[in-house]
Amino acid sequence: MKILIVSPTHQGIGGVARHVQGLVNFLKQNGHQVDIISSENTFTIPVRKLKNPSFMISSFLKTRFKKDYDIIHAQNPPAALALKGVHAKKILSLHGVHHEQVELLHGNTVGEVAKGFEKHALSWADTITVSSHELYDHYTKMGYTVHYLPNAMDISSLPTGTDRRYEKQIVYAARMSREKGIIDILQMAQKLPDDIHLLLLGSGPEEDLVKKACENKKNLHFLGYQEKQKTIEIMRGSDIVIQPSIMEGGLSYTRLEAMACRVPLISTTAGGSKDVLRHMENAYLINPNDPEGLLKAILELMNNPQKRKSIAENAYQTVKKYDWSEIGKMYLKLYDDVLKLRI
Repeated sequence: MKILIVSPTHQGIGGVARHVQGLVNFLKQNGHQVDIISSENTFTIPVRKLKNPSFMISSFLKTRFKKDYDIIHAQNPPAALALKGVHAKKILSLHGVHHEQVELLHGNTVGEVAKGFEKHALSWADTITVSSHELYDHYTKMGYTVHYLPNAMDISSLPTGTDRRYEKQIVYAARMSREKGIIDILQMAQKLPDDIHLLLLGSGPEEDLVKKACENKKNLHFLGYQEKQKTIEIMRGSDIVIQPSIMEGGLSYTRLEAMACRVPLISTTAGGSKDVLRHMENAYLINPNDPEGLLKAILELMNNPQKRKSIAENAYQTVKKYDWSEIGKMYLKLYDDVLKLRI
């Protein structure tokens, strides 16, 4: 098959980027031709609130010159305008309720605009996929036919190095943004015992708040954006990975990677987490917007090495089901089914 993937990003440690990286690698390894249009190879305006709109227009224009594809696969609504520019079977993958994420980050007015655009985007696709049962229920209730395809990762590709900097070390590796729970982390950190060091990896709109908090608390360490290899090494060297997201699509890639690295995970039940994670079996689950609950979970696990080991091993056995060698077959079947449609 000849496949065109359109995504707001395909580089870096963000969830959509890592999804695209894994999908492209799997498709190429299985003999398919894959091209990518993303913000890394297409014009965008690098200003908050303008990057996605500019990508929508530039990717649409760029696809006008792309021909002879069997499948065009767009990732999230900002990539969906490009579906109108190519004669091919069209798939839209949703990694969250886009307009809700926009509203949380940019306010009600921008959120309403995004909601209106999302309705158009859904109508342009021949097939829609979602990465969690929560999203499946949401869009099914709206009357859409959707397919559940969970996030996946290539476990064998993960770096094996370890980076431990402190005797007691926990890590957060995700976007420095409100929907990822970074505000709850900063509130929790005010009561975090001084001998437990929290490493904060990533970049985003709340970076300045994070840096300021690190200036006032000696056991908080902002490391900024890190390449995948260094991120995984720090994760492997840590006692716990924390992911207190308020809003997610599928099971996030940081969660999958923590599980694959056999590092115990503290996670909220947001998004696809509830599809896979079980409290005190393969993760320690807390509610969103609960800094006190996050602190309690950290202290409980730090004081119980045996429970940490048990959770980590169970998580590793779980994550094997979400390797690209398994989930990739679901994508190939979906592509084959879409090509058979008469729409």
